[in-house]
Amino acid sequence: MTDVLLELSKNPLARKLVSSAGLPIPMPEALARPKGPATERFLEGKTVLVAGDGALGAILAGVLPRAGAKTLVGSEVLQRTIAASAEAYGRPVGSLSSLPTEGEHAEKVHALVLDGTAFESTADLKQLYTFFHEFVRSIGRSGRAVVIGRPSDTANTVEQAAVENALEGFTRSLAKEIGGKGATANLVLVEPGAEAQVPAVLRFFLSSASAFVSAQPLRVSAASGKLEDPWEAPLAGKVALVTGAARGIGEATAQALAREGARVVCLDRPDDDEATSKVARAIGGLPLHADVSDPSAAAKIVSELRKQTGGVDIVVHNAGVTRDRTLARMDEGRWDLTVDINLNAILRITQSLLDTSTLHENGRIVSLSSIAGIAGNMGQTNYAATKSGVIGFTRFLAKDLKKRGITVNAVAPGFIETRMTAAIPVVIREAGRRLSALGQGGQPEDVANTITFLATPGAAGVTGQVLRVCGGALIGA
Repeated sequence: MTDVLLELSKNPLARKLVSSAGLPIPMPEALARPKGPATERFLEGKTVLVAGDGALGAILAGVLPRAGAKTLVGSEVLQRTIAASAEAYGRPVGSLSSLPTEGEHAEKVHALVLDGTAFESTADLKQLYTFFHEFVRSIGRSGRAVVIGRPSDTANTVEQAAVENALEGFTRSLAKEIGGKGATANLVLVEPGAEAQVPAVLRFFLSSASAFVSAQPLRVSAASGKLEDPWEAPLAGKVALVTGAARGIGEATAQALAREGARVVCLDRPDDDEATSKVARAIGGLPLHADVSDPSAAAKIVSELRKQTGGVDIVVHNAGVTRDRTLARMDEGRWDLTVDINLNAILRITQSLLDTSTLHENGRIVSLSSIAGIAGNMGQTNYAATKSGVIGFTRFLAKDLKKRGITVNAVAPGFIETRMTAAIPVVIREAGRRLSALGQGGQPEDVANTITFLATPGAAGVTGQVLRVCGGALIGA
C-alpha cells in the first residue's frame, strides 16, 4: 500500500507549495536506507560531532575514523584521543568551534554523539543542553543523534541514578523534535566493563540500517569469550533459521541475513511451499516446510536442520498470526490459535534446539514481539498477550543462556507497511503512519536490518533486550 503523502513529499515543488501555503498536511521525510551489504566506510564524506569526556573516547576513536567520518570534537582531551586513530585512517579531526552553524555557510552534519558515561551530578546534565542546543539545527536529513550513558542501576549515588535515568527522557524527547528531518535519536546504556562491546551498537545507530529505530534505549553488557566483530560480511559462515519466511518481514529478514553472508533456512507452512522455495532460491538458501502450530513440528525442524546444515547459529522466530476481536466477541478458537502460533511454537522450537544442541554455542535468538505487546491494542488481547509473553521469554532465557554465549533478544515493530497493515481501515492506517516521530510507517526491511544487527557477532553484549522498530511512536510505552 503506497503512502501518498510520503511519495508527495519526495517532490521538492510539492513540499514548497504545502509549506508556503501553511497547509496542515504532514510531509514526512524519505528515509535513507541501506542499498547493499554492510561496508566498513559507511560514514565516508560525513561529519560527526562528538562531545563529553566519558569512558568511550577510545571506542569512538576506533569507530569513527575507521568508518570514514570527519570528526569534530568538543574538548582537547577528546581531540587527542581521536587524533591518532584519525591520522592512521587519513581522516580529519578538528574542533567543534570550526563548524559554521549560521548564515549561508552553515554546514549540515550526519550525527551528534555525546558521551555522558562520566555524568554524576545534575550539573553534568548542562552538557546535554549546551551541546545539542548549539548544534541540533546542524543535523541533516536522515541524520543521527546518539547519547551514551550508564544504566541507572549501576549508579553509586541516588543523584547519579537520577542523572543517568534523565538521559532516557532527554533522548526520547529529542527524537520527537528532529524526526521531521527523518533523523533519529537513540540512547546507548553501557554497563561498566562493557565498553569493548559498544562498537557494533554505535555502527548500527549511526548507519542507515537503523532508519526506523528512534527514541530507543539499548543496554550493553559485558560478554564472555573472545570478541568477534567483523565490519563486513559479519555473518559469513553462519547458518540462520527464519520462521514465517515466505513473505513480509520474514522474507525481508531472510534476504538481509543472506546479504551479510549467512546461509538461510527459510521455514514456512507446507501450504506456502511455492513462495517459501522461491525466497530460498533467490538467496541461495534452503526451504523447510513445517506448520509451527503442529506439536510435532519442533522435532521435525531439529531433524531437518541437523541433516541439512549440522545445526544453526541464528534463530529468528518471526512466524505469527493475528485473529482480532474485542474480548467479549472473541471465540475460543481465535484465542487458542494465536497463543499456539505466536508463543507456544516459539517455546517448543527453542527448547528442542537447545536440548539437542542444534543451536550452536555463541548463537543468537531473535523473536518478533510488537509494540502491541508493550502498549496494548483494542481488539488484540490475544495478540498483545502473546507478544508481551515473547518479552518475558526473552528476558528470562537471556539470563539462562548467557554462560553459553547465546544472546536472546526481541524486536518490537510499530506500524510497518505489510499485508496486515494494508488491510487496516484507511483512517486507522493513516493515523498509524503519522503517530511517530518520523511521521510515516516503516518497511519490512527496517525490522529485518534490526534483526540482522542483533544476529551479528559484534552484538554479543546485547541480550535480554527489546528493541522497538517504531519510528519513535508518539503513543505507548
